[in-house]
Amino acid sequence: MDTKRCVFCDKIVPVKANDETYNFLGCNCAPGESYKLRKDSYELYASLPHHTKHQMFPIISAYIRESVDCEESVTLAFEDLEAIRHSPRVPVTIEAKADKLLAYFHRHAAGPNETVVIRQLADHYNLTYSPNLQELVHIIEKLRDERLLERTGSAFRLTEAGWREADARAGGKRLKPCAVIVTEPEEVRAEWTMNVFPKLQQCGYFPRMIEYSPFNKIGDGAMRTIAESKLLIADLSGANANIYFAAGYALGLDVPVLCAVKRDDAEHLPVGSNQLRPIVWERTEELADKLQQRLTLA
Repeated sequence: MDTKRCVFCDKIVPVKANDETYNFLGCNCAPGESYKLRKDSYELYASLPHHTKHQMFPIISAYIRESVDCEESVTLAFEDLEAIRHSPRVPVTIEAKADKLLAYFHRHAAGPNETVVIRQLADHYNLTYSPNLQELVHIIEKLRDERLLERTGSAFRLTEAGWREADARAGGKRLKPCAVIVTEPEEVRAEWTMNVFPKLQQCGYFPRMIEYSPFNKIGDGAMRTIAESKLLIADLSGANANIYFAAGYALGLDVPVLCAVKRDDAEHLPVGSNQLRPIVWERTEELADKLQQRLTLA
């Protein structure tokens, strides 16, 4: 397998390439996992001025890592740089960065005092969107001083108070699983992941994109994801039969369904819009706000 340097974390790792993307496997941005970067964006990122790389690449690396850790697929393009810079997911203060670390341990432990191992800490400062290891160590010491976190070498444990704090900052309960199915192009899916998913998380949902092929029926794995979800969001743009099947399957299981559709496709739905009450949108940022309003009122 070919190797290539990840522009964001500077690690040389195996890479799978297709006509449009590089799929980076196991770099510091996605330990044990992978993310995709459009081929035409690789050199654009690599040729950015040094000060822009110094400022933004740790943030992009952290953004990829958090997304992948939350089981979201990531496909980046150069145009995503500014969207990530201004994403509500990116923390600014030390307190907000500490919240990210608490959330990470909360996701990876079943309860308080359960050990989570982080080896080679220098490879993991993107857990807190930090620019360097020194800031990550400062955040760890801060949480230890507050008796929210215990550390013995590479072993970390949330204390009882730390678990309660992490639980409270996550809204007092685990996020509810939410399935999302949209049209196939990767750039569309990437926009949803970047702009819509953070708002769904703010509303108490843990969104997962349903993987499917436009040429095949939805598989058993996707059907299990729908069955285990508390909400399905189905984008009807393009009138893909798989999406209507997914919506019908969810309704048959009494899983609530929220439909959305691009404005250009709204008048051509095969089912009357009064029956579906779809959220009509033009930009994913607009859709995110409308979904938040609909879920808040639900």
